[in-house]
Amino acid sequence: MKRIFLTLAVVAAILVIITIVMGLSIGDATRVDRAVQRSVSNHFLMGMAALAFCLLVHAISLTYFMGTGRWLEETSNAYSLGDSYYESSKKIKYGTLPGLTACVVLLITTAGLGAVADPGTMTSLGNPFGFTDAQIHFFAACLTALINVGVNFSQYVAISRNSAVVEQVLAEVRRIRQERGLPVE
Repeated sequence: MKRIFLTLAVVAAILVIITIVMGLSIGDATRVDRAVQRSVSNHFLMGMAALAFCLLVHAISLTYFMGTGRWLEETSNAYSLGDSYYESSKKIKYGTLPGLTACVVLLITTAGLGAVADPGTMTSLGNPFGFTDAQIHFFAACLTALINVGVNFSQYVAISRNSAVVEQVLAEVRRIRQERGLPVE
């Protein structure tokens, strides 16, 4: 799972970076020019793809922890291993939830700020602190990208730690099954 998650997290980061670069290359989005409007549309589509992929990566991480937690609980009960493995995994899982939740909120907020920054909409934040809607969207996108990479790294570390717990349980189950003369493979 570690390699799969790492690959997905890197792809998500690349998609976010491409989306930011596409946004920066738009230029003056208020111009009623076919090329500019095409750039805005492409940025929007890439942003939605990056958003969906980032959310998918976080959902896969959460699903992994839910699945392994359940497996650890049932295996610990079946082989009378005690609650230490399950509790360790649960602690690791719950340690990832605040960052995961923050990323989801930031990703959706950044998308919303992108919608506000579109000059084709009638909405505006009213230039708080002298920043335009596009600047606020850009700063939010950069902040979201940095936090998302950091949270993905922490999720990767947590998945690695949880994998070690799973390996310990597998080794213990192997030992118990061998002692009882049961097949191991």
